[in-house]
Amino acid sequence: MSEPDYQALIEIFNRLFLPSYNTELLAGDDEPIYLPADAEHAHHRVIFAHGFYASALHEISHWCVAGPERRLLEDFGYWYKPDGRTAAEQAEFERVEVRPQAYEWIFNQAAGRRFHFSADNLSAGLGASDQFKQDVLSRVHQLLTEGLPPRVQMLVDALRQHYGTEPLHPEQFTLEPEWGLCHA
Repeated sequence: MSEPDYQALIEIFNRLFLPSYNTELLAGDDEPIYLPADAEHAHHRVIFAHGFYASALHEISHWCVAGPERRLLEDFGYWYKPDGRTAAEQAEFERVEVRPQAYEWIFNQAAGRRFHFSADNLSAGLGASDQFKQDVLSRVHQLLTEGLPPRVQMLVDALRQHYGTEPLHPEQFTLEPEWGLCHA
């Protein structure tokens, strides 16, 4: 599948969340970052990396996890250690990434795209653990059974409408060797 035009995603996100959350989605040239509104910028900004659609969905997922107080802090005030984490640091990374990657998988499915787990630690040679993948899958199933949070549901509905995808069901989400694939 070729990389879809991220401009449609920007338009969908900004139509939904700029008026109600004062937050806009922007394509960046470098590393992704979340920046709260300040004296120079009237809106909070979710900035994704290098125009990559997958990066946009990942950063949106983190925004959906962050509560009102966290959305006032640069990068939501979260700990982040870049590529090259130890095994213990990688385990902590995976612990805090379950919910955002579950949201990301759901967004990918709603957009008719494949989801790829992100261990974000290539130089250490540590990919996403089997336990992490299972934890993300379990969270997806739980979310779809119990109901999505409002911002997640809003974006899922808009993505499904834009891409013409079917309603989401837990059975569409399974683990495949190497990654989680979304099945339509």
